[in-house]
Amino acid sequence: MKCNVGKTDRVLRIIAGLVIIGFGLALQNWWGAVGIVPLFTGIVRWCPAYVPLGISTNK
Repeated sequence: MKCNVGKTDRVLRIIAGLVIIGFGLALQNWWGAVGIVPLFTGIVRWCPAYVPLGISTNK
């Protein structure tokens, strides 16, 4: 698994994931679960959606 998420992309994904999880918890609904995706892809620095599109923000 080659890293395809760069530093800025990683930080934005982690922040977005935490914010979405926070809103989901505050509103007590399922949206918090959606925040797991950007949080996970930011932590592991690999996005499966980037692979078929040939995108990499990693320099």
